[in-house]
Amino acid sequence: MPQINPRQRLTAMLRIRRFEEQCIALARGRKFPGHYHVYIGQEATAVTACAELKSEDFIFSTWRNHGHLLARGAAMDRMLAEILGKSSGYAGGKSGTLHLAVRELGIPTTSALVGGSIPLAVGAALACKRQEDAITVAFFGDAALEEGAFYEALILAALWRVPILFVCENNSIPPEQRARGQFTSSTLPAARLSDVPQSLQVAATTVDGADVDALAACFGRLVAEVRQQREPRFVEVHCTRWPGNFPLWPELPCGEWQVAWAFGQRPERADLAAWIERSDPLSLYIRKLAAAGSLDRAEIESIAAGVSQEVAAAVRFALDSPYPEPGEAYTHVFA
Repeated sequence: MPQINPRQRLTAMLRIRRFEEQCIALARGRKFPGHYHVYIGQEATAVTACAELKSEDFIFSTWRNHGHLLARGAAMDRMLAEILGKSSGYAGGKSGTLHLAVRELGIPTTSALVGGSIPLAVGAALACKRQEDAITVAFFGDAALEEGAFYEALILAALWRVPILFVCENNSIPPEQRARGQFTSSTLPAARLSDVPQSLQVAATTVDGADVDALAACFGRLVAEVRQQREPRFVEVHCTRWPGNFPLWPELPCGEWQVAWAFGQRPERADLAAWIERSDPLSLYIRKLAAAGSLDRAEIESIAAGVSQEVAAAVRFALDSPYPEPGEAYTHVFA
């Protein structure tokens, strides 16, 4: 399968970052109702994981799904149109943000229930056993390990030896940073989350979600193992939650992310500045590429400008698209 180069990887991460920023802006402008979740700070996980997949593979996502779909190749304009409930969206405006799916890209469904997509992913992986080398990737958060569905699915995956990669994106909030009105975080008795699958004979590993190269190497190895050995693997990706994801509703603490922040300039908020310095996969990757001479600042700014233009065009498309006709409410219903 074709491997993406550093420029393509950076572009893919920037596309997710800018897309999510526009989702926040559109929500605050009351362009779409209801709750939503953004993938800012975890872009490297989706980009490096999906880079290893083939067209026949499946992925299953969570309520924090935008990054997974974009990394898999979903069209930005149709995704935004779907989030805004427009007829030009992937589901004609019926799925909204929490249930985005693109069947032709191997994303048959997305569940907003905690752990809800994991049993479905194991079922898809069972189907993959009938194919030569297709696999399934299940993305979920650490809170899914509090759900019985996770353990049932993990046990069946181990018993049936299905080709599935369980990707736990652990962005748990430390107890000292929790406050009333913020999202709760998982509370588990396991010393390490990776101990859980290992107790069921599923090989498990951990990786730093802010280290793009470590993620790429990790997913390259794990996807190859799942594909060749036709059995499950588990990886816990340690992600430090972006400060804009602490409140109940996502916010942009100091406005949109700036390229200058990756080159030493600091935003006013201390918590955001600290996160950018130590935990932001995008800023850390840019500094690494610049230090290695792979890309200079002018090239990075040019890439960022191109991505911003693409996102702006997607926003215009979504805003200009019509809403579905009222009669569409009665189509594609089960009964």
